[in-house]
Amino acid sequence: MEPELMTLAASGAATLVGLMVSESWAQARTRLAAFFTRTGSEPSTTEQQLDAAQGELTTARAAGNDIVAADIEAEWRTRLRRALQADPAAAAELRALLDELAPLTETPAAAPVTNTITGGTQHGPVLQGRDFSGVTFHTQPPPPSGGNPTGQP
Repeated sequence: MEPELMTLAASGAATLVGLMVSESWAQARTRLAAFFTRTGSEPSTTEQQLDAAQGELTTARAAGNDIVAADIEAEWRTRLRRALQADPAAAAELRALLDELAPLTETPAAAPVTNTITGGTQHGPVLQGRDFSGVTFHTQPPPPSGGNPTGQP
């Protein structure tokens, strides 16, 4: 099998597993079952297998069992690889499907981080953090107070 198709199968399996634990699973499940139907699987059987894998994955993740989660991904990677071997033309359909499903796997952007600096006016770079060692900052001294900041008379 071409390396490109193997990579596509791996990407598809990772996306599939990501979708199984997302709120978009119901929508994605139907579309994925339709893809596998193209390659000769029965839609109802494939949907049952997808649901069973989703249930196992949810249980495994809740228990912190990464091995079962990896096994589920490997199983679907193998199934995708077989589907692509049986019908290489299905690769274009799988790529399109993954592109369409990709927004469903994205997590919402984290809230922006807001840093608040207290203690008056800060001149130069400000760094908030903990346990910094070996870091040196070279800054200009603050402008003289009460005078013209440009130093011109």
